[in-house]
Amino acid sequence: MIYPATLSADTNNTVLVIFPDFPEAATFGEDGVDALTRAVDALEEVMACRIADREEVPQPSAVGQGQYGVRLPALTEAKVLLYQEMRAQGVRKADLARRLHWHMPQVDRLLDLNHASRLDQIEAALAALGKRLDVTVELA
Repeated sequence: MIYPATLSADTNNTVLVIFPDFPEAATFGEDGVDALTRAVDALEEVMACRIADREEVPQPSAVGQGQYGVRLPALTEAKVLLYQEMRAQGVRKADLARRLHWHMPQVDRLLDLNHASRLDQIEAALAALGKRLDVTVELA
């Protein structure tokens, strides 16, 4: 998942980052590199808030001219994809817990973007939704 970000000079000699897909999110950095590094944290935070509030986490729009692509860490992407699939199917956390025969805190942690969940747990949750996780390796 690569989300578009727009960088612009801020009034205090920093670089402002905004995200077309998440109008409520913004961050800054001392320069472009620093700003893009902080952009990942900003995206994860806004997604975590949306998940907690049971709101939509959109698929990334295309990165346009003059924009930068901000790539989510693989574990975050897997968790967001699980959350999106749950919403698409109308499956609540309690429903998923019953399907997996897990306790609710286990499902809560699975959707917590700050928790280092195991990949096999995400795979099990996706399988309970009739889906599978596909991992690829690409040139950097």
